[in-house]
Amino acid sequence: MWRAELKESCAMALNAIAAHKLRSALTLLGVLVGVFSIIVVMTAMRVLQNNIESSLAQLGVNTFAIQKWPELYFGGNEGFEKFWRRKSITFQHFNLLREKATKARHIGIEGELWAGEISSKFGRTPPNVTVMGAAPGNFPAKNWDIDEGRPITQSDMDNKRDVCVLAAKLAATLFPYGSAVGEKVKLDAINYQVIGVLKPRGLSVSDQDNFAVVPFSTGATRYGEPWYTWTLLIQADSAESYDDTVEQVRGILRAARKVKPWKEDDFEVFSNESMISQFKQFTFSVRIGVLVVSSIALLAAGIGIMNIMLVSVTERTREIGIRRAVGAKKRNIMAQFIMEAIVLCELGGVAGVVLGIIGGNVAAYFLKVPPVIPFDWVAIGLAICSLVGIIFGTYPAIKAANLDPIESLRYE
Repeated sequence: MWRAELKESCAMALNAIAAHKLRSALTLLGVLVGVFSIIVVMTAMRVLQNNIESSLAQLGVNTFAIQKWPELYFGGNEGFEKFWRRKSITFQHFNLLREKATKARHIGIEGELWAGEISSKFGRTPPNVTVMGAAPGNFPAKNWDIDEGRPITQSDMDNKRDVCVLAAKLAATLFPYGSAVGEKVKLDAINYQVIGVLKPRGLSVSDQDNFAVVPFSTGATRYGEPWYTWTLLIQADSAESYDDTVEQVRGILRAARKVKPWKEDDFEVFSNESMISQFKQFTFSVRIGVLVVSSIALLAAGIGIMNIMLVSVTERTREIGIRRAVGAKKRNIMAQFIMEAIVLCELGGVAGVVLGIIGGNVAAYFLKVPPVIPFDWVAIGLAICSLVGIIFGTYPAIKAANLDPIESLRYE
């Protein structure tokens, strides 16, 4: 029985909407705008989130990093000054960890040494290529897989050789006609021999395939301390020993840097998971803010729907009287008008969802990343539409159900 009543109420709602196309279109436009504003922002943020998370997820499995500065910081100047006053991470810390961190499988160190134009006999790059100093342990710790040639070895470090490993895009730019391995490139007016090329890692907000790596010792001798200080990279043996490795490394560094037991660390420990979690926490408040602002638009749309439904009740007073005269109950009349309000909201909601997904994925097109559909927010948006229909359709439905049948039949 209830299925038949629901089907009949839905059919009558669609017929009522179709009978007043312009009025219905203008009414659902408010719902469309509210849902569109939610979905377009959430879709765009999901695209950016996926893109940034892939950029942040640059460390290898069971790997964490230690540096003077936090990798992500959303605070003010006061917190930044605290980080600035910290002691820098040094080469001595790297050697100390290699000696005492027995639970670590690989230990690396890196820093940005120089950025500019790199040239080869076939051409040159724009002045935006980063040159990094790194140790052999960086390659497994950062998931740097070699596509051609070999990685930097301890022998390259000990002898401070002028060798380098190129990222995939950089190698293709400098050597478009063949392999880069064995060739010479000029970095900051100094010739380096290419000993390896990394496998491509894809595009992101910051291009991960456009950098060169030189031995840490070579870079430190030539450029000194990097402007951003060194970063230590530590890879644990397994997921089970990860936490123990972190604690061992923290203890070694706290002792070396003379941090008192009751004080917090004067360095930052972060991993892929911690950075992504921090980014999600930051974007959560943004999403809630967008939801609140968009809900105001939906509130205004709901008021418009209530107004239109009250007009509809007045126009269809005689129809209501006839339905009551042939046996319709109050709940049937209420179901009819509430269903009409819900259908009106859902039509606007579906249109807003479709347009919002299309609009939000414009960011995916320009960033050249796969498009996304935020199914969770689609469900939330449509649920809000149903809620708006129920809330703002209830009063007109109650008013229609309580009309006197005799007076309704006399209504002209």
